[in-house]
Amino acid sequence: MSEWHPDMPLEYRNQIVHGEALEVLLRLPADSVDGVLTDPPYSSGGLMRSDRMGASTSKYCITERTTMKTFHGFSGDNRDQRSYEYWCALWLGQCLRVTRPGGVLCMFTDWRQLPVSTDAIQAGGWGWRGGVPWDKTEACRPQQGRFANQCEYVVWASKGGVDANDGKCLPGIIRVYGHPSEKEHIAQKPLGVLRQLLALWRPGSVILDPFAGFGSTAVACVEEGHRFIGIEQEVGWAERARE
Repeated sequence: MSEWHPDMPLEYRNQIVHGEALEVLLRLPADSVDGVLTDPPYSSGGLMRSDRMGASTSKYCITERTTMKTFHGFSGDNRDQRSYEYWCALWLGQCLRVTRPGGVLCMFTDWRQLPVSTDAIQAGGWGWRGGVPWDKTEACRPQQGRFANQCEYVVWASKGGVDANDGKCLPGIIRVYGHPSEKEHIAQKPLGVLRQLLALWRPGSVILDPFAGFGSTAVACVEEGHRFIGIEQEVGWAERARE
């Protein structure tokens, strides 16, 4: 899969583009994808700004302890909350431009960044439609004497009215157990979650993921009969996603 260039017909190519998300989005044609399904770096992992400035491998090390794996980190995860919201509004605005009318956005977030994520999608021009909890079931992090943070969230929005998608009725919560041993990327989402989210789109849709990581969204798209465009700024992860 080659790098994207202006003369390449996006609608006919499954591809992973190596580059910074906002920079690549600025080069994509308007109304060229059917929707966005993405998992941006949360800049989370703590209650204070100092906590968030740590490396991704240390902030999310619970996975490493439970699997005895050594995970490679990823960049772009150290913004404070205000700069995170501003940055998200920038790339979300470009995602809106490249999505055709009636297209849908699904964006992962955690409980810390949920309020600013819903603000950012609206600042980017999307019509906020709601949120879908992902219940991690037994894979959640236990907290002694406190409620477990058992859910992450998918904020979803649309560009104008939402396509009916052949009249399908979708659930308001996704329950998928993602075993840590199945991860290759420290922030990787289970294919079962992604496949359920892709039910928002008709088969054959072009799905954009500006933060492709290990390429799980692309794999889920292939399994569900969709086409994909993934963007990943870490060259190592871009190569793994292509594989």
